[in-house]
Parts: sequence; structure tokens; C-alpha cells
Amino acid sequence: MTTRALMIAAPRSGGGKTTVTLGLLAALRARGVRVRGAKTGPDYIDPAFHEAVTGLPSFNLDSWAMAPSLLEGVLADATQDTDLLVVESAMGLFDGLMEPQGKRGAPSDIAARFGIPVVLVLDVSGQGQSAAAVAHGFATLDPAVHVVGVVLNQVVSARHLAMAKGAVEAAGLSVLGAFLRDKTLVLPERHLGLVQAREQHELETLVGRLAERTVASLDLDAMLAVAQPLDVLGGHDIAVAPPGQRIAVANDVAFSFFYGHLAHGWRRAGAELVPFSPLADEGPGASCDVCWLPGGYPELHAERLSQARNFLETLAGFSQTRPVHGECGGFMVLGRALEDAQGVMHPMSGLLGHVTSFAKRKMNLGYREAVLREECALGGRGTCLRGHEFHYAQVIEAGHDEPLVDLRDGTGRGLGLAGGRRGRVSGTYFHVMTQRETRA
Repeated sequence: MTTRALMIAAPRSGGGKTTVTLGLLAALRARGVRVRGAKTGPDYIDPAFHEAVTGLPSFNLDSWAMAPSLLEGVLADATQDTDLLVVESAMGLFDGLMEPQGKRGAPSDIAARFGIPVVLVLDVSGQGQSAAAVAHGFATLDPAVHVVGVVLNQVVSARHLAMAKGAVEAAGLSVLGAFLRDKTLVLPERHLGLVQAREQHELETLVGRLAERTVASLDLDAMLAVAQPLDVLGGHDIAVAPPGQRIAVANDVAFSFFYGHLAHGWRRAGAELVPFSPLADEGPGASCDVCWLPGGYPELHAERLSQARNFLETLAGFSQTRPVHGECGGFMVLGRALEDAQGVMHPMSGLLGHVTSFAKRKMNLGYREAVLREECALGGRGTCLRGHEFHYAQVIEAGHDEPLVDLRDGTGRGLGLAGGRRGRVSGTYFHVMTQRETRA
């Protein structure tokens, strides 16, 4: 049976895409529809919510970082055992880099390339009939992007609904449902986005309420009707070559930013992922041949990590004979110390010499292209990788390690040397999404 797909998008971030997506996934799953989520752009947190609701991995789709053959492969994997793929967009529907066309990292690139119809979530706070102008503009800006309906969000009254709904329909767009404002149905947030799904003990109850709201307020039959068959031929689905045969992967609330498409590709290539929890004072397994420390929230657990002696000692011993790589939060833990939000300095592993601070915050956000200066767990010298950065912590003492990569932003502008490398240990704030090429 052919998988059908639709995209849940909005004019901007914070418009309600995630709550609408989660409610839709939960309501359709309760109907017996085999649903799966996906997310455009670089994002760890929303896919984890999709997975919590559907029980299936949610993959990322990024037109800037991922080559066409990889996008085809990831989408082909996402259609397995799936009747409906619900793609949640990042940011606003057309937001991304200025160029190149079709590869800007914008959600609209994915919608246009694969013919995925778009349902636009409109936060109509503070407006009535003007919602129609927004909807009409989004529906007509790019002929290759098909906006097939609108969901009105943050409606305050029956009169408000009538004004906005009537105007949108008069502009030629279907209104597939409307959600009244409900301050009790809000997902809690922190500095990198939503509080992680695995940290929300009441998530099942909240998702249940979102599903009930969806059934009552959204035309589910109409949503299913506007979804279109997803025609993908399949392609290369290994974004980055696995760094080893048995990969020890830190996995707990401090180390959870690990892309589903990477894990899936590594397993497809024959590698085994062996999870361990630094917060439970566990270290990488002796049978593993490489250790991967993902990003996450070590700044929120710095004292506990600093006191995890078995983790730190086992990691140090492991690094003497096998590669260890950390990205973002993992990079912070590989350093000599981490300063928490209160200004308290906590010793870390010291496998690299830098010191990071969450007290002296500076937001770093954007696409990155990195070229390896020497061989490490990420690949050989000259390997070109694409991914992103998103962090508030910063390096306040650089240490004396060799830099790991030459870094550029998404436009190709040079950002200089970044990361650190000492022996078999490497780390950087950069989150890798794909391996693109090798340069001499």
C-alpha cells in the first residue's frame, strides 16, 4: 500500500505546529492508521515527541545538508510500515538560507521536491479577516508548493472563528479545523526548545488531551483526504559512515541529541549501537570500538556528571586505545571544566583542554560545513561534513589542543578553526548530519 504524506507548516515558529502534529498523530493512531512523524531541518526535540506518540522513529529531512539521493533514501525508510507520514516543518514554511534555490534548508524545498501537500497552521491571535491575507500569500507565493488547507489556532470565540474562517474560505482555501485557545495545552520550554519528551512525566496525559481536542476540532477525514501518495524511488540512506562496528553511545537526559537517520544508517551498514548512561555513572562498554557522546543538556547536570567517577575513569581508559568523539554537549564534557548557570565551575573529563561556560551565554545558531584537519571518528583527513550548531554555552578557555575542523557557515563564509583533537579524542560544537565529500 502506497504511503501518503502531508506537511504541517506555519508562517513562523511558535504558531502551534508541534501541538497540532502531536494531536493529529495520536488521534489517527487511535483510529488504527499507521502514522509516522518526520521533521524538516535540524531538530532533535520534536522528532523525539513524534516517536513517543507513534512508537516509530522520526527522521529529519534537510534540503541543504542532505544530498537528493540521501533525502530519497531517508524518505523511503520513513514509508516502511506507514500509511500516513506527517512531516512537521521547522520555522516558517519558506524560511531558510537565501540560496541555492531548492536547497535552502527551507521546509518548502521538501514540500515542492516530493509533492507533499501543506496544511497551514495559522495563529489568529489579534486578527480576524486578515488571516485570509496571510493564508492567501502563503498559498500563492510558490506554485510548486501546494497549500491544501488551513487549521486556525488560538481562536478566542465563536465570533472570532466566524470572521477568520469566512475570510479564509472566501480566499479559496479550505478550513480543516480550528482550535480554541487553551493555556493548559502548552508544552513546557527551555533554552534549546521544548523540554524533552523523555523528561515529561505527564506527557501521555497531555498527548491524550491533545488527541481528544483534535478529534473534536479537526476534520480528520478531510486531513486524510488532502494527503497525497508519496512517490520515492529509494536511494542512499547512510548519511555518515559508522565510526566503528560496536559504537558506545551516551544516552540519557543529558545526552539525547542523536539523529534517527544516523542511527538507522549505521545499523543498516552493520554497526551495533550500545547505549550507556553517564548520569547513571556508566561508561562505554569494553567490547565497543568507539565512543560517541551526543549533544544534550550537560549544563543542567554538571555537578552530577562531575561526580560520576566510574563514567569519567572508564571514558579516560577507553580513550587510550579507542576513538572518542563528542559533539556540542559531549564536547563540553570532554573539556577540562564546565561552568553552570550559577557560575559554579565543575571539573569534567579533561580529555581535551578547553573550558566551557553556560553562565556567560552567547547564542550560536546556523548551518555549518566542516572539513576535518586530521583523521578522527568522523572520518579521514579532508572529509567534508554538513550539519549545524545551536548552543548558548561558549568556550571561555581554549586550551592547547589541535583544532579539529575548518568551519564555514551555510553561505560558505569562513568561521575559522573549531573543535579540538588530542590523540584519539575529538570534539566540536558542530552537530554532524551528513558526510558530503573528501577534499585533498
